Parts: sequence; C-alpha cells; structure tokens
Amino acid sequence: MITPLKAWTILIIFGGVWGVTFSLARFLVQSGAHPLGLNLWVAIIGSVALGTILFAKRQRLPIDKAHLWFYLVCAVTGTVIPGTLLFYAAGRVPAGVLAIALAMVPMMTFLGALYFRLESNDGRRILGVVLGLISIIMIAAPETSLPDPNSRIWVVIAVLASLLYCIENIFIAIKKPLDTDAFTILCGMQILATIMMLPVVFVTDSFVVISWPYDFKDAVLIAMALINIFSYGAFIYLVDTCGPVFASQMAYVITLAGVLWGILIFSESHSVWIWAALLLMMAGLFLVRPRKLSIVKPRRY
Repeated sequence: MITPLKAWTILIIFGGVWGVTFSLARFLVQSGAHPLGLNLWVAIIGSVALGTILFAKRQRLPIDKAHLWFYLVCAVTGTVIPGTLLFYAAGRVPAGVLAIALAMVPMMTFLGALYFRLESNDGRRILGVVLGLISIIMIAAPETSLPDPNSRIWVVIAVLASLLYCIENIFIAIKKPLDTDAFTILCGMQILATIMMLPVVFVTDSFVVISWPYDFKDAVLIAMALINIFSYGAFIYLVDTCGPVFASQMAYVITLAGVLWGILIFSESHSVWIWAALLLMMAGLFLVRPRKLSIVKPRRY
C-alpha cells in the first residue's frame, strides 16, 4: 500500500507542475501560436504518449460502437471545445486568474453530481459553491480587478470551459463502460479529439509548425502537453491507490501553483480583488471537498 509520505509527495509535486501549464499556454499564445493549432498538438502528443503506455502494458483500446461514442463525447467536452477556449483565454487574461477560474471544476462537478443524485445534499458543500461563484464575480465585475477591463469576457469563457470539464466528469461517472480504465478513456478521447480537430485546423489554416531541431517555443509546447498527460496520470494513480477523496485535494495545489507560476514567469501583479477572490476560492474548495479525508486504498468489486 502507498505510504502517506509518497502520496502527499506525488500530490504536491504533480499538482505544482500542473499549475505551470496556465503560464505555458499564455506564453505560447502571446508568441503567435494559434489556439486551435496548439490544442491540436496537445491532442496529438497526448494520443502518442498514452498509446505508448497502453502498448507497453499490452492493453487493447476498445473500438466498438459503445466505446467510440463514449470517447467522442469525452473528446468534445474534455478536449476539443474547453481546450480551445482556454488557449484563447490564456492570451488575454493573467495565468493566475485562469487558474482561479478553473478551480470551479470540482464545484460544478459537485452540483452536477447532486442533480444526478450521485451525491447527497450538503449545505456545507453548497456554501462552498456559492463562495466559488462570488470569487468569479469578484474577478469579472469590478472595473479595477483585471489589468484590462475588456478581458472580463474571457474570464467568463474560462468558466464556460470549467462547465464543460464538469459535464465530462459527470458523463464519465454515469456512462463509463465496464472494464475500461481511465488511461484507456483518456487515450481514446485524445485520438478522437485529434481526428475532429485536424479538418478544423486545416480549414482555418491555424496549424502550428514544430521545427527541427526544436526551438524554445516548440519545447514549451511539447513540455506543456506532456505535463498535462503525466499530471493527469498521477491524479489517476492517486485515485486508484488512495481514493478519489484524497486525490481531489490536488485542486488546491493546482490553483495556488497556477497563481505563483504566473508571478514567477510573467511577474504578474494582481489587484486586491484577485487576491480576495483567490482566498474565497480556496475556502470554497475546502468546503466542497468530501468530509472524510484519508489515504485508504479503495475496495475492488
């Protein structure tokens, strides 16, 4: 069984590294890379990396009608649309603000789970969602909260991306095929996302060329895609070995790390509204988390 020290080490390291992707996305967009082309490369690199993992494990990717439909919905709600929206937003709002907005995912997921009766009604957790919504309002409403008041619409778009990730989470919880693990799901959805995005990128002439030998921008793109995949893999590992309750705490680390990386890389300076919103969002995440937090290997049924 995994030790508490190892579990916390994985959660903190990978959550902290995952938080840098907001800054990397901002750098790539501001360097002139098109959001559609960037999202395509994330899907391609993810497909190759996960396909290699499945091959090494000698694990087959199911491609029957039911699985293909499942991959398709996950690809649309978990990669194609939200990934593109976030790349567009990354070029227009600070990385730290983007990290705070994405912290709405676990809160929206709780509301979705409540609607589908996957979770029981809990006043404490609903209060956490309310605090998260107030946090977003504190970012988007005041004239002085953001460096550019015209970028407020992109905060709303980032929250829309969070909603789509929430839909993906709930869909997986309800419709996940039997005997299909998370790595298989992720690989299938990345392949479908690649197939769907290729014609869009071709028609819009938004392909991002990776040169050889790699320049710095290309290295950042590849690193960002690999960080996304392997951080997600670490999250899956924690769910499998410690349970989803413990693993859900990675949201705290990602949010805080996203803000700190933005300060380190871009010297981002936030208004008092943003810092207050961060505090409210962290409080909301604390309240939304399930009550029991322990490192216990989940049962196998």
